[in-house]
Amino acid sequence: MRPTLSDATPLTGTTSSTRRRFAALVLLCFASFMMILDSEIVILALPSIQNDLGLDPSAAQWILTANAITFGGLLLLGGRAADLLGRRRVFMWGMALFLITSLVSGIAWSGEVIIVARALHGVSSAMLVPSALSILMNTFREGKERNRAIASWSAVGGVGATAGLLLGGTITTGLGWQWVFLVNVPVVALVMLISPFVLDESWDRNRVRNFDIAGAVTITVAATALVYAISNGPALGWGSAPIIALFAAAILLLGAFVVIEARSAAPLVPLRFLRLHTVKSGNLLMVVVAMIVWGASVLFSLYTQQVLGYSAVMSGFATSVMPVAAVFGAYIGQAFITKRGFRVVAGIGLLGFGVCCLLLSRIPVEGQYFRDLFVALGLFGLSLGVAHTTASIVALTAVPEPESGLASGLSTASFQVGGAIGVALVTTVSVTVSRGSTALPDLTKGFQAAFIALVCAAIVGLVIALTLPRKAVAQAG
Repeated sequence: MRPTLSDATPLTGTTSSTRRRFAALVLLCFASFMMILDSEIVILALPSIQNDLGLDPSAAQWILTANAITFGGLLLLGGRAADLLGRRRVFMWGMALFLITSLVSGIAWSGEVIIVARALHGVSSAMLVPSALSILMNTFREGKERNRAIASWSAVGGVGATAGLLLGGTITTGLGWQWVFLVNVPVVALVMLISPFVLDESWDRNRVRNFDIAGAVTITVAATALVYAISNGPALGWGSAPIIALFAAAILLLGAFVVIEARSAAPLVPLRFLRLHTVKSGNLLMVVVAMIVWGASVLFSLYTQQVLGYSAVMSGFATSVMPVAAVFGAYIGQAFITKRGFRVVAGIGLLGFGVCCLLLSRIPVEGQYFRDLFVALGLFGLSLGVAHTTASIVALTAVPEPESGLASGLSTASFQVGGAIGVALVTTVSVTVSRGSTALPDLTKGFQAAFIALVCAAIVGLVIALTLPRKAVAQAG
């Protein structure tokens, strides 16, 4: 069943429609830039927030954890809401909540207030990301045209991450941590003002707007339990009662979700959708890519700061070559997909990850930036751009338009879950090998072993890459 689009701009044809689509892409990428910038800056501002609000380390960590849990847990619901209620409408609601939570975070007078605000910020992100990506899918024709748009979307992630690393310390030191949040307010307001003029509304008018409440509650609680268990497993112990209980609850709830969806007249996630080859393989690849990216990013930060003695700001500058290289990798990846198909390009990206992590598994205690890190970080960034763009394109290929919001939410959820697994993996391996020692040789051995674990993950990714379609589907454009 094809959706009926309201106020839709033709995908091809007039110069004015081309300009409008370009304006829509710029706006969507800018919104993505703001969300990623916000996430990166908050990490760097966390010590200042902790000191000013008098939070102990465990409470301060909840500023990040609360956001991650609500974001990861609500992505599928946010994507389906965009399909049923209107993609532009849900995008605007998400931007409005983003504005409110930024304002409240900036004027927060206690730790409890900022933690609640960041949890609500996760809700806004769960509305914004899938709705924005599904608008992009419905604005650009599948194939070369959409591949370029997705490459731009992925490249903006690298730019946002770089800007966060470079600006976070500067804003916090110069203006105070409050401005990390307050700077969002006028920018988000401007995006909300422009959005109705450049974004088209779309939804499936032929489908009854009936939410699968049972399915939504089940998958949200399951995803929340899974993300929380993975994120806290290294700290609490994988064999601890709370972690085992959370994993058991997640498994039981996922099983219940499948049963509910099979019997529902209007399922949140139709099981036929999950049987699409591109959806299955693309999201599996996205999980592995996220594992490697998040895991390596944590190791870069820990090694430069704990072993080489860099400050947080200096570490941000040192690793900024990675997201900059990812911008180039994204555009290289989409160009080769058009010519060579999914399988070859994904294989190149995962091979690059494996080689890079193998090089980094030899990092010395007395490392030098240009000798031991610079080339590896650049290669890692190129591989990131290629692999993430490929996984995104595959996961969104051959998806029916009425399911585009759901597909976008699932792709983003796969990245979040994979990232949590990657962080847990490198943390567990490094702490186990170093035996909790803070001596620099022991810390370095732990980081080396963690990079070897990521090499193994890259090998798994290569196997998944072999299951991808040899040629990209519908390369019109």
